[in-house]
Amino acid sequence: MFDVKGIENGEFLEYKGRPLVRKEDELYYGDLSEYYVKMMIITEKASGKTDDKIPDNIAVQLFAPGKPFPEKQISAKGLSDAFETAAAWLDRYNK
Repeated sequence: MFDVKGIENGEFLEYKGRPLVRKEDELYYGDLSEYYVKMMIITEKASGKTDDKIPDNIAVQLFAPGKPFPEKQISAKGLSDAFETAAAWLDRYNK
């Protein structure tokens, strides 16, 4: 499920102290040494002022290792909401 090719020297981007890996329209957030990790899937992109597309709707899912289906899922409007929800869930469920 996790493809971390392209990460040099074992360094990841981080958000609130947890690693973040992107593969196309999927974002994986969380430390694999913790029980739960998050997967965020960009489901819809809106047009920006340039030719770039801006992530608009994101499916936020909470996964436990070895389980094929998410334990919890919501749809967030924008990356900011998705990351705040993901961080809050990881704080709550990884205690």
